Amino acid sequence: MTTYSGPARLILSDGTRVAGMASLSTNLNGGLEGWGGKFRPDQASAELRNAGDSDGLQLELPYDQIGTVAVTGVRKLLATQILMSLVGQGPAPF
Repeated sequence: MTTYSGPARLILSDGTRVAGMASLSTNLNGGLEGWGGKFRPDQASAELRNAGDSDGLQLELPYDQIGTVAVTGVRKLLATQILMSLVGQGPAPF
């Protein structure tokens, strides 16, 4: 299992980049390789809370490593913070 924890940017379908912190890992389930994890944006917005309804999301890691993701859940942490659950599509960018 490979992991990444650090700065990242979620790229929304309209090209908007949202800075935050990601905690990601790869997994092997029955011979199928996949990846996913959590993303905590620096600032929450209504656009981010609805990101689960969007297609074409990407996660950008340092050094221009980019992976396609889907949002599987959004959880409110504090009044101003959210935590997004992500599942990767295609090869892991880390």
